[in-house]
Amino acid sequence: MMPKQVDHAERRRHLAGAVCRIIATRGLDAVSLRDVATEAGVSMGAVQHYFKTKEDMLVFALEDVNERGAARVAAYLADIPDATPRDTLRGVLLQIIPVDEESAEAVAVGLAFWTKSTSSPRLAEHLREGYGKLRDLIVFLLERSGTAPGVNVADEADALFALAEGLSSHVLVGLRDQETAVRILDAQLARVLT
Repeated sequence: MMPKQVDHAERRRHLAGAVCRIIATRGLDAVSLRDVATEAGVSMGAVQHYFKTKEDMLVFALEDVNERGAARVAAYLADIPDATPRDTLRGVLLQIIPVDEESAEAVAVGLAFWTKSTSSPRLAEHLREGYGKLRDLIVFLLERSGTAPGVNVADEADALFALAEGLSSHVLVGLRDQETAVRILDAQLARVLT
């Protein structure tokens, strides 16, 4: 009889999902190796096999959140077969705003990681790297979308990124609804793009 093959990457993603569910429902401080084991339905030893420390687990969970965000952008774009750079830019920015339960959880988890990064240099490094890549993508898409005369593309990329993130927080806590947030983002894009 052949021994059962274990997909270690899938097991780590399963544990990362448990981390994110705990963060979304109880906050980042509630995350422990033991609670993640319980949430994931595995033994404490299984969690420790993959993650030696809580910080290792959090860093991996943050990377997983970023990968799931990229997958949501790809899925959005798959529905637009002839996506222009402008469509892609809008799609990327829309993925920052919570429009469903999955993206609301991702935003809540992202905010928790953001807060924790002020006291964790390792998390801060990962956030800077992820944000840097996303900002570079926004700059790239703005350049290809065609901006209004006099627009500083780098500054506008920062402004659009900050606007989308601010709107995401507003939606998450109920200051704005999703439709209003999308309308505000679309209005800003219309002002910036030709």
